[in-house]
Amino acid sequence: MGRKIRIGALISGGGTNLQAIIDACESGRIDGEMAFVGSDNPIAGGLARAGKHHIPGVVVNYADIIEQYRKDPRSCAIPGDFNLAAVLSKQHLFPMNADREKFDFFFKTRAMAEDLLIQKMSDHQYDLLVLAGFMRVLTPYFIDRVNHGLPVPRIMNIHPALLPAFPGEDGYADTFRYGCKVGGCTVHFIDYGEDSGPIIGQKTFPILEEDTLDTVKEKGLKLEWELYPECIQLFAENRIRLEQASFDMGKGRVYRRNRVRILPAAS
Repeated sequence: MGRKIRIGALISGGGTNLQAIIDACESGRIDGEMAFVGSDNPIAGGLARAGKHHIPGVVVNYADIIEQYRKDPRSCAIPGDFNLAAVLSKQHLFPMNADREKFDFFFKTRAMAEDLLIQKMSDHQYDLLVLAGFMRVLTPYFIDRVNHGLPVPRIMNIHPALLPAFPGEDGYADTFRYGCKVGGCTVHFIDYGEDSGPIIGQKTFPILEEDTLDTVKEKGLKLEWELYPECIQLFAENRIRLEQASFDMGKGRVYRRNRVRILPAAS
């Protein structure tokens, strides 16, 4: 076994997936160690979980930054390397014909928060950044600075649905309300869209007639706690590759997207 990878995590709430990752590191199921746990929420329960394991905490209060900019924009410093036009040309989160004033407010306040977060994260060396219930959208400004143009991205997320179905924050509820007979969870790399990055792994569970939304969420969470450590271990073993796939759709149409290829385990 080579060097353990260093893992940073971002959370907003209680951090149950964070706990699963910590436990997997400590038991040896992940060849890794936690470098830090960051949050946009100073009272996030996951920070207390990290503290119990002596993992450094990093906090940037997004809400305070947003409120300060709303009250007095002139008192706030936009990062010098932030280029709004470049960010807007990459982002796939919002339609380009959306309200420009709202665009400016969102991306400028987000840039201030993300710049401060990256500064604080830089105090801790990390190889992989995992989102474990981080409820803030990451912009191209943040993503590009973390990935550094590496051939394999290094920001992972877990989503409570079988992507590309049901992106967004309420995946299990959307799955249940739609009447799906199968639910599941997905681990993927972050890109510039909403839950649209290349898929690393998925797990499924049956949805039975007697299931409720609560039991569907319970089934999903149990699988999340298995799947996330498994995908992180693939990264630790250097078995993840990113490749561009092309599909001939006929009539001169070609569909291209990045997808993940998993290399076989070393014998």
